[in-house]
Amino acid sequence: MISTASILRKFHPSFTWDFPDEQDGVFLTFDDGPNPETTPWVLDTLKQYNARATFFCLGKNVEQYPETFKLIREAGHAVGNHTYSHQKGWGMSTGAYVEDVDLADEFMHSALFRPPYGRIGPNQARVLSERYKIVMWSVLSRDYSRHVSRTRCAGIVINHARPGSIIVFHDSKKSMKNLSYALPTALDFFAKQGWKTKIIE
Repeated sequence: MISTASILRKFHPSFTWDFPDEQDGVFLTFDDGPNPETTPWVLDTLKQYNARATFFCLGKNVEQYPETFKLIREAGHAVGNHTYSHQKGWGMSTGAYVEDVDLADEFMHSALFRPPYGRIGPNQARVLSERYKIVMWSVLSRDYSRHVSRTRCAGIVINHARPGSIIVFHDSKKSMKNLSYALPTALDFFAKQGWKTKIIE
């Protein structure tokens, strides 16, 4: 799951997995926020590096923490839909899944969507592709895993990132232990490479 398996891409070739024509930019993304204990720190860190990112937010968190969500917008970052309640599409009816996604959109109004865990069925994908740009990833930091050290987390990103990569971090409380080290370390690395951090549109 560090670099998304090529076989998974074959099932959903129309999804955005990376930007292969990009010459000098990488695309940082943050899932599962906003969170008032973590997101402001992420925003401050990005500001220090003049970096931009795309935040795939949970609708329930936007509803609960509207002021934190507002900070993301005011800082000039992009936002995307990550469902209302972090639903796994597999094993869930298309109607119920789409309803959860559309409920989230009532709070964030974004044309971008990322399925939690990357688990989305073909019928769900077909319906949602008609109204959202579905964005996956090419590098998964695993910042959320208690089995991954903070140095390993940073190493995953540094060793796998390339121009055009879509990189996943999480602005969640459980990710903070690894994120607090891996994010500035990765941003330092990108700066030394001369890479810009760009938003997904």
